[in-house]
Amino acid sequence: MFTKHPGGLRLLTVHAHPDDESSKGAATLARYALEGVDVLVATCTGGERGSVLNPELDRPEIRADLTRIRREEMAAAREILGVRQQFLGFVDSGMPGPDEPLPDDCFAAQPLEAAAAPLVELIREFRPHVLITYDETGGYPHPDHVMTHKVAVEAFEAAGDRERYPDAGEPWQTVKLYYHLALSRPWFQALHEAMTERGIDSAMGELLAGWPDTPPVLATTTRIACAEHFDVRDAAMLAHATQVQPGVAFMAHPRDIEREVWPTEDYHLARSFVAGSDGPNGPDGPGRTAVAGEAGAVETDLFAGLRVGRGAGEKAR
Repeated sequence: MFTKHPGGLRLLTVHAHPDDESSKGAATLARYALEGVDVLVATCTGGERGSVLNPELDRPEIRADLTRIRREEMAAAREILGVRQQFLGFVDSGMPGPDEPLPDDCFAAQPLEAAAAPLVELIREFRPHVLITYDETGGYPHPDHVMTHKVAVEAFEAAGDRERYPDAGEPWQTVKLYYHLALSRPWFQALHEAMTERGIDSAMGELLAGWPDTPPVLATTTRIACAEHFDVRDAAMLAHATQVQPGVAFMAHPRDIEREVWPTEDYHLARSFVAGSDGPNGPDGPGRTAVAGEAGAVETDLFAGLRVGRGAGEKAR
């Protein structure tokens, strides 16, 4: 279904729900799609147990038909971003309270191998060079986000091994695995300070006041310049109309200020099979890579090391 293999670069991003692809890394996707990279979004669940976060749409008939509506929103966002998209077929886990069990049928309650199998099959069919997902925290503690991390890492590690998931197609080793660093404390801090300096009210101060002042666990290894695609990102986000209230929260800050103080989307390189990198088997362990031979340099391209002499690291183990 997704085969267009000869010649081009391919990027796969794995998300928990419809709308996550538009709130995390969407400008990156729009940039690479415009450059001719084949970009595919894998969405683990349909967002069936999500809430309606836009008060103007929080009506009984909307809530009753949320599954269909969220699929339509996803289709609209996909077209705006210029990417392809595939649902993996799992059911949203919702956000159970501290003492509430997960629903039996939900994504986060599935055995890891069963949950990863559709993604392994998709990787072997689409053959991405780069895969993006969340870190082990999920970005925030929603059970589907945490499970998405587990599933994506399992699939990244298994898809190139012909002994694992033997019925899921011919093995393919994706070369690089990245974690999103979206909506970080430094991002909020930079925007808050810039708005305050310009005399613009910032709703981010209260959020920052309650944010632990601890250093980030994951280093920023990669910054993708994509400010010129923020308008596409925003249009894709607004396409998820049940999930976004215009002018509120993420949609509230001035975009010209964001383009000035934080014109990139940022990532952590968690695994790399790029020839010459420090990679998963290198002396510094997983997630370390050299860019253009410079130790500690920050990448400016998710395909760094892959645009010339592509093929290293792609063979099955």
